[in-house]
Amino acid sequence: MIIYNVTFNVEDSVHDHWREWMQQHIRQVLATGLFVKAVFSKVLIKEEMGGTTYSVQYYAHSKSTIEKYQAQYAQQLEAQRLKSFGDKVMTFKTALEFIDEFTVNEIL
Repeated sequence: MIIYNVTFNVEDSVHDHWREWMQQHIRQVLATGLFVKAVFSKVLIKEEMGGTTYSVQYYAHSKSTIEKYQAQYAQQLEAQRLKSFGDKVMTFKTALEFIDEFTVNEIL
């Protein structure tokens, strides 16, 4: 499993509008059929740059799936964000390989 993590720092002036827009954006990304799920989270650590930071983790079966997303869909969806919010929302993207998962029940 590969996790495509997108971190957003959102200026306060567009925060509420962006949150509404983001709910629809995540649905658009999932509608590509390339990801099996998405997790939308607020980062609780305050950034020096200000604003509010969020993370969306999209889960895919393979690295090639993420490459296909980037080649076929990412530019268009990124353009929508830039058109709506310009430089008031900054992004940082990372691809992560899922290694293992541990639960409390396994330890006890």
